[in-house]
Amino acid sequence: MPKGTPTPWSYIFVRLLFQFVLKIFYGTIVVENADFIPKTGQPCIVCANHSNSLTDALLLVTSIPSRTRNMLRLTAKSTQFGHRTFTSWLIESAGTVPIKRRKDFSDGSVDNTDVMDKLMEALEVGDAICLFPEGMSRYHPTIAPMKTGVARLLSDVLTRNRDNPDFSISILTCSITYMHRQHFRSDVLVTFNPPMTFTPKDNPELLEPVDFDRIRDVTAQIHQLIGSRTIDAPSWDLIRSARLASRIYAPLGTRMSLGEYVRVTRTFVEAFKACQDAANKTTVGPAEAIEHTREDLEINTLRQDLKRYQDQLAHWGIKDDRIRRPLRRRSIIFRMFIRLTWSLCLLTISLPGLVLWTPVFATTFYAVHNFKKSGPIWDTWDEIAQYKLVYGLFSGVFVWGASVLLTLPFATITVVLVPALMWMTLRWLEDAISAFRAFTALLRLLGVGKPSLKEMHQTRNDLHSRIMNLAVGVLGLPDNPERFFLESGGREKGRVRSTWESGAKYFSVRRRRKRDWNETLRLYDKVDYPDEGQ
Repeated sequence: MPKGTPTPWSYIFVRLLFQFVLKIFYGTIVVENADFIPKTGQPCIVCANHSNSLTDALLLVTSIPSRTRNMLRLTAKSTQFGHRTFTSWLIESAGTVPIKRRKDFSDGSVDNTDVMDKLMEALEVGDAICLFPEGMSRYHPTIAPMKTGVARLLSDVLTRNRDNPDFSISILTCSITYMHRQHFRSDVLVTFNPPMTFTPKDNPELLEPVDFDRIRDVTAQIHQLIGSRTIDAPSWDLIRSARLASRIYAPLGTRMSLGEYVRVTRTFVEAFKACQDAANKTTVGPAEAIEHTREDLEINTLRQDLKRYQDQLAHWGIKDDRIRRPLRRRSIIFRMFIRLTWSLCLLTISLPGLVLWTPVFATTFYAVHNFKKSGPIWDTWDEIAQYKLVYGLFSGVFVWGASVLLTLPFATITVVLVPALMWMTLRWLEDAISAFRAFTALLRLLGVGKPSLKEMHQTRNDLHSRIMNLAVGVLGLPDNPERFFLESGGREKGRVRSTWESGAKYFSVRRRRKRDWNETLRLYDKVDYPDEGQ
């Protein structure tokens, strides 16, 4: 059995480096179904959706346990090679293979024959290679149509080994879901799907000469598997409505894992997508068509009402939870005092560490601000996280090094104390900003007025009833989500657990407790997305 290529030291360094950086940038990274990953020696093509440029590849590298695969051979567009930049060095030193894209060459002609030969040789020695079938990274709510390159590579490898009865190759699909891909301390879900395994004996239809319809069939299977475990919607507006529906169905505080939250949201996304598909209505009889149309109209009306309700919440700058559980004016004022006091206390003890963080935040903000101006949102926003990671890493290392040099007599202490202080400052800052967000939301709640609050509360009750009817009666979701997710979940990472554990997690050094998976390190609640058409 092949043993795979030995892991180069540069790859080990890159993996360790970005495990550290990714855990700082993203609040929670949850990896599901890592047991599906074929072990080293089994030829494997890893395929994932591609919405976050280089960050997607780094996330896959760090999500695959080193005890399972010794390395993941990456691919990247050829224009990222040969530059005197850290990003270029990073890509090249990790054993990445350059792929030429037609759009990057003026005459539109490219030859990737040598590249494909290298990838096939890597597979034949038992390596895992990473390909993104969309062929490009983009800031968009939906997965782009899959290109057939993965299936064609699979066919070529099987054909080269048609006389080897023991040869088998797997396609491992992975669904990556970012809550807010470019925002500091947001969350990420990485879900591996069951691998598809192919052999020359069991899949003669993929041996040359191959019918191109078989290539399309494999590509369609890859698309279906990737899309089945992530949020794939035709518009940001639909995602916005689905997330609100998910939060009304499973209200703030429901002890559910990130994976459960994503799957519930995806269920609502699929329901809203289905009711937009008018073609399905013509495939049933007249009586059924009328009933089907009525159901679609009800779902469409629900979605429009959700949008109006979310617009109201966004206008006042409050969350649905503030409407679900109305508070008396006296309680609001008391909670404002508690939240503001707690926020100021945490900010006070964070001040020494914020001195260290300020150069990092300033450098990253300046770099990203200039980068955004270099092109339209659809062509630049998928690389924002990458820029933040790289510039944050450089500026953070500079701050650490400068601090050690300035305190040379005590360098043995500051070399450990500085990163420890920066980490604890980040943890205190998260809690401080969370408390301040709650304070400002309560302050805005005072300005809404009793008539408006009463009207919004009635609207919310009506939406809750209709969402429960849809969720339980049509979509087959549990009728008591708070109890179901509490009892069905285990101790997996990313779960909001029992009252005692959840309370202790609030003061955890490793990671703050999150009741809302949409939370980021912002002074405001992140609920909106880019305007449609951008």
